[in-house]
Amino acid sequence: MPYQIVYDRTNRIIRARFEGRVTDDELMDVYRLGQKLVGQLDPQAGITDFSGVTTVAFTPETIYELAAAKPIMRDPGRLVIFVAPTPHVYGMARMFEILGEGTRPNLHVVRTLDQAYKLLNVQDPKFEPVIK
Repeated sequence: MPYQIVYDRTNRIIRARFEGRVTDDELMDVYRLGQKLVGQLDPQAGITDFSGVTTVAFTPETIYELAAAKPIMRDPGRLVIFVAPTPHVYGMARMFEILGEGTRPNLHVVRTLDQAYKLLNVQDPKFEPVIK
């Protein structure tokens, strides 16, 4: 599976991490699954981590479609962070941020997971798998 979803119960942070080759279908799958899990877990923050991506096989059209969709995090006051270390993924993440800024005012794009944790003001979170 090219993605893993984990949750830190103490800090109430959900994190989706992509690895390897990531396609449009996989982005869409994680988006739909994220909507379901956020409804169940009610996290205070979310991280989408693209640090493990080796091949970008998703398109700008999918980014446009997801940016126009209902946000995963229902409360616009909650922090959402994309970790996008490579130039191509960073550009796609920024495009999503700009397109969705009306419904996702607390979305931030950073380069490292450490930067994400600093934004969330957490140290050494303890994540457990949500799905196997």
